[in-house]
Amino acid sequence: MRSARRPRSLLKLLAGAVTGSLLALLVAAAPAYAAISGQSATNTATTVTYKFNYTGAPAFARVYVDTDRNAGTGFAQSGVGANYLLENGNLYSHNGGGWSWTLVGAVTFSASGGVAQWTVNRSSLGETATPNDADLIFQVETPLETSAKYTHTYSGGGGGGSSDVTYTASTDNFANPERGLYHHTGDCDKNDFSLATLQSYRTSQGISLVMCVFYLAEFRNSAISQAALDQFQQQAATVRAAGLKMILRFAYTTSTAGDDAPPARVQSHLDQLAPYLSSNKDVIAVMQSGFIGAWGEWYYTQNFGNAGVISATDWANRKLVVDKILSVLPSDRMVQLRTPKIKRTMYGTTAVTSGQAYNGSWLSRLGHHNDCFLAGPDDFGTYENTAVEYPYLQAETTYTAMGGETCASNPPRSSCPTALSELGQFHWSYLNTDYEPTVLNSWNSGGCLADVTKRLGYRFTLQTATLPTTATRGGALPVTINLRNDGFATPYNPHPVELVLRNTSTGAIQKLALTTDPRRWTAGSATTISQTVTVPAGLPTGSYALLLNLPDPQLSSRPEYSVRFANQSTWEASTGLNSLLRTITVS
Repeated sequence: MRSARRPRSLLKLLAGAVTGSLLALLVAAAPAYAAISGQSATNTATTVTYKFNYTGAPAFARVYVDTDRNAGTGFAQSGVGANYLLENGNLYSHNGGGWSWTLVGAVTFSASGGVAQWTVNRSSLGETATPNDADLIFQVETPLETSAKYTHTYSGGGGGGSSDVTYTASTDNFANPERGLYHHTGDCDKNDFSLATLQSYRTSQGISLVMCVFYLAEFRNSAISQAALDQFQQQAATVRAAGLKMILRFAYTTSTAGDDAPPARVQSHLDQLAPYLSSNKDVIAVMQSGFIGAWGEWYYTQNFGNAGVISATDWANRKLVVDKILSVLPSDRMVQLRTPKIKRTMYGTTAVTSGQAYNGSWLSRLGHHNDCFLAGPDDFGTYENTAVEYPYLQAETTYTAMGGETCASNPPRSSCPTALSELGQFHWSYLNTDYEPTVLNSWNSGGCLADVTKRLGYRFTLQTATLPTTATRGGALPVTINLRNDGFATPYNPHPVELVLRNTSTGAIQKLALTTDPRRWTAGSATTISQTVTVPAGLPTGSYALLLNLPDPQLSSRPEYSVRFANQSTWEASTGLNSLLRTITVS
């Protein structure tokens, strides 16, 4: 620490020749030029940020900080007694007796575009919970312009302006987008979805997904008819009206004869389907690769290498199909492959990494489905070498979509202990509730079906939050939210996160984006959201409820497509918002 008398301006040159009291008189009498505006002081638990707007190109920008709010102590300036001074990039503490300051150290400072801003550690200012506020004077020179007194009341840890909220978890089963049990009750090209039935899935069973396997058997040697395309459009519209989404697959046959379409025909059909996939992506949760073989499961096929006998040409043709699907399906939707071997053969044996996840690349968009889960040692051909494929699939499904169905009873492998273990290990998001009944009944009698139902996909639970009770327009609003994901997986499609301020009198809402991604709220772990957002300067003063919103970016006006947290007294079904159980006053 060193004492510094920094004569950097005419005013400070005078400081060497006059007493502190005379200097204070000169400073107090300095003219104002109406150049300073937009003053603000905001804080987090550990820092304070000061900010104002100015005109011209002053050599110096300053903030005088009266931490004890006593005009009789510190440096006298425009009715305050400054204990600290910020001048450009340095912080000084007052020594007493006039213009006498000691350098505390450098701080974060910027002055460009007519905005001056500092960020200072609260500890450097000696700020404590008492008096929990400070008087400020903002200044620029030259020309010299001095603001009126501005009082900053601290919020957040150490300042006493925030407090904790503790949330109570719920054990309820409820519908949440793109996860959970799904229904598959008929072929999508022939059996019209019933709006009332789909709505009852959501309201009575907590189910948000249906399977749509759309067969194109009559078009193996021709273009898809307009009637068939219209049928698909109608099915998607019914799903949308009901507030559900589809697990989508196209196929040509249900016969083990494998009478599917040749590669060129599949390509042309995907060109026809492209606009329908694009216009209905909002209700496509995920698309399975399909097209090839019986049921679109890639095993029995007349055109792509039958019953596991697959040549290099066959593999190339298979990859062309997947590449084409990826090219026509909107880039924020994933495609699932039937076995780990398929992806490892066509796209490499290295699993998707955290750095690659959700970047829109084809590798990051390829997930997995297992349609004979727990049916045998290799799940009826799903696995070729579990020693290699298990760790691969576990890593892959951390960031890609995983789901499917059971197909045969095989205790003890198909019983609860293994089921729960592998559903978690491979991050399952969805499972067929209609097949296979023997396996599902064994889970019910074994006591794990209710747990499986709730934990498929994500299950976010608010734990605690540290939230302010007051805020100022144009000022900072620091929030810390602690949550857990007790599900087997994370969301596989994007959902923005918004802090919502809702006026308790008018109901008007203000949404503030939070920079966090629910797809990275790791399954089985806790996550902390800690961010300071800025309250809009034009927000009307008043009382505001704080809420959390995770909407569907394509269906943001539909509350049933927003993510619900598993807590008591937080969910608003009519708005799709999760209450944070805190009301703040904005002044």
